[in-house]
Amino acid sequence: MTLRLHNFFRSSTSTRLRVALNLKGLEYDYVAYVLRKNQHRSPEYLALNPAGLVPALELEDGTVLTQSLAIIEWLDETYPDPPLLPTDPLGRARVRSLAYMVAFEIHPLNNLRVLNWLGTQFDADDDAVAQWFVHWVTATFDPLEAMLAGSRETGQFCHGDAPTLADICLYSQIWNNQRFSIPIETWPTIARIFSDLDGLPAFRNAAPPNQPDAE
Repeated sequence: MTLRLHNFFRSSTSTRLRVALNLKGLEYDYVAYVLRKNQHRSPEYLALNPAGLVPALELEDGTVLTQSLAIIEWLDETYPDPPLLPTDPLGRARVRSLAYMVAFEIHPLNNLRVLNWLGTQFDADDDAVAQWFVHWVTATFDPLEAMLAGSRETGQFCHGDAPTLADICLYSQIWNNQRFSIPIETWPTIARIFSDLDGLPAFRNAAPPNQPDAE
């Protein structure tokens, strides 16, 4: 199957999908968009994804999948090896909970269109935007660190010793955090997990600096 990934190198949701595709060993055509130039709002892209968001995964038959977590779960169901969710219901619930803390609590408040809106609608300067970003990361990373550090289910990675959906979301968010110089050492368990993930080619090759459109 020929896959086309419509994405932006710095987008954390795009990073999530690149990691998942790499873990599954799937090749794909890389289609880049510059969000600050509104290339994702072009008529051509809006015809593929009316939401005008990245990433989108275009299948060989022209089907377009959107929303990174939905795409990742589709990948996991279609290409089950290696699995990105545990086999037991409690394990799946824990992994989803950890992943959703990042994907639903941090990302919706800290993505580019929200940060831009703060400036255009409320005259927030760069310092105010940075404070907003750091506040919402900290509000979730503090309890996330406690949950990871205090659970016997945490192994080398967020859940056991194999990467899961939770690790994909965490890894991608930390790359976003680096744009605002948020010190990862504040959360030692998260820092350890990130370091181990960054040593895996599937993750490192998906990192923003290693993409063809990286600035």
